[in-house]
Amino acid sequence: MKFFIDTANLDQIKEAQDLGVLDGVTTNPSLMAKEGIKGKNNILKHYVDICNIVDGDVSAEVIATDFEGMVKEGEELSELHNQIVVKVPMIKEGVKAIKYFSDRGIRTNCTLVFSAGQALLAAKAGATYVSPFIGRLDDISTDGLELISDIRLIYDNYDFDTQILAASVRHTMHVIHCAKIGADVMTGPLSSIEGLLKHPLTDSGLKQFLEDYKKGN
Repeated sequence: MKFFIDTANLDQIKEAQDLGVLDGVTTNPSLMAKEGIKGKNNILKHYVDICNIVDGDVSAEVIATDFEGMVKEGEELSELHNQIVVKVPMIKEGVKAIKYFSDRGIRTNCTLVFSAGQALLAAKAGATYVSPFIGRLDDISTDGLELISDIRLIYDNYDFDTQILAASVRHTMHVIHCAKIGADVMTGPLSSIEGLLKHPLTDSGLKQFLEDYKKGN
């Protein structure tokens, strides 16, 4: 399972990278705005800065919602760095754009996916990644993890190469459950990754080891 971090914060990206388990980064306009990154040139530069920190894929989202606009933005983003994956919304024009990019060897991440049917369309169009938003489904009393299971079954039935990127991961148990049901990738905050480190028996065991060591020296 690949671990992506969902942020535009360079310090958090560096921290996750230093942990040695980071495989990539996902971003979006909201995360850029949260970090105070405004203006096209600053945003493009920030994507390159992220690519210079991590070794893996970096999803960069188009803003346009029309086919021509998405193609123009996506081609510009893909030329920034070879790690860039063009993030495209799950709308009719977005599916067209994914097919266009796929035919030209430009990798894509189909975002804002909330149903198995949408995920099927994204795979048919040749998306590299599909991003079902499990946390947002949970927010409206719908089981986001069940959607991951459904997509996994469909993709396995037909040997689709599209990777399931579980997005809107909120906490550590989301990560564990996604790993159990076969998500290829998860993307979430740094806390969801660091939470995997924690267990009270580890803490108490280490404390006891150190106390026993001090007694013997």
